Amino acid sequence: MSARVFLLGAQGVAKDGSTRIVRAMHILDELQARGLLKDVTDPDGLRARMDQGPITFYAGYDPTSTSLTLGNAVPLMLQAHIQRAGHKPIVLMGGATGLIGDPTDKDGLREHLDHDRMQANLAGQRPVYGRVLDFAGDNAAVLVNNLDWFGSMGYLDFLRDVGRHISVSEMLQVETYARRLREQKFLSFLEFNYRLLQGYDFLHLFREYGCELQVGGSDQWGNCVAGTELIRKTLPGSRAWVLTCPLLLTSDGKKMGKTESGAVYLTADKTSPYDLYQYCVNVPDPEVGKMLRTFTFLPLDEIAALEALPGKEINSAKERLGRELVTMFHGVAEADAAREASRALFAGGARTEDVPTVVVAADLFAGEGIPLYKLLVEAGLQTAGGAARRLIEQGGGYVNDVKQSDPQRRITTADLDGDGAILLRAGKKRYCRVVVG
Repeated sequence: MSARVFLLGAQGVAKDGSTRIVRAMHILDELQARGLLKDVTDPDGLRARMDQGPITFYAGYDPTSTSLTLGNAVPLMLQAHIQRAGHKPIVLMGGATGLIGDPTDKDGLREHLDHDRMQANLAGQRPVYGRVLDFAGDNAAVLVNNLDWFGSMGYLDFLRDVGRHISVSEMLQVETYARRLREQKFLSFLEFNYRLLQGYDFLHLFREYGCELQVGGSDQWGNCVAGTELIRKTLPGSRAWVLTCPLLLTSDGKKMGKTESGAVYLTADKTSPYDLYQYCVNVPDPEVGKMLRTFTFLPLDEIAALEALPGKEINSAKERLGRELVTMFHGVAEADAAREASRALFAGGARTEDVPTVVVAADLFAGEGIPLYKLLVEAGLQTAGGAARRLIEQGGGYVNDVKQSDPQRRITTADLDGDGAILLRAGKKRYCRVVVG
């Protein structure tokens, strides 16, 4: 990023021909304006430290899946904005902490990952970071894996160097642990150690990289602050800060984690570019401005203008959100294809090649075929048969753009179009193209 200075405000051209943008506000004020700032330890001290020069900061990402979710993209965007203000980001992949599993807000023990699955998850996530952060230039992002330091650390060394600084009585007051104990739910000693490991991550990065700031989701506040306390106790006179952003929630009000239903993923193998685009255009009208501020780099005044569009014109703001987000994670060509497929379908057009495609076994269509409600479940448009039946009975099920009313209607090879596919629709805007394998 040495040839560019990314700041907020009016754009100009530097002597070397690179684009320069003059920042009209401090980065902390911009994060506040974009809704990306929830809590900060000692905000005045952090502001003063940032004004002195570039600060190194990190965020940790949980490798419990081969992809990241849109929820993970919130701290990732937070990192990107801070990097564009001239500071240096570190991406910490939890190859060690992921083997334990973060118990925060969980009611039970996470599934344990073996080494091979962990490596696959890390490999799947790695390319996503480069879609948002810059890994070249003077303040290039750095990618680290905490297994590199925990893997060679002896348990007795860890207890001596870290455990002696941690108060068990204080940990028992942490809501995640306290709730489990209060409700007499199982809390393993393994999970109880997670907070210590995350705290040590910050201490290690402080020592090895001069990292002074940890950023993350607001649910990580306690774990993050544990790191600043460990730094303070281990290295008297040192200063470190924590900055958190709000969480992105699913439609049922839960954190959009990688193990929650309703999660939207950032790689095409888990959420297609089309489905990501559709997620954006289906955002409720009052949420469009917030989503644009959170997930795009558009100037705030442009977002304000889009947010203020009257009536149905707000749909153009949703399309802009979809285009920006799909372009970021999948490229311009995929964004264009998703937009055109969406427009064609909702205008009654026939273009379906860019709609998510599901291959189903040929024997499902043999004989009398498969009931429509079951096919909706097979295609992933509904999660359960009961919900699929209700959707069809209420007029929300379509086969090849024809509304259906009978959940038991048998779908056979006779329903295949000229391309050997069936176009299914659930509700107003959820499509899937089914082909026979």
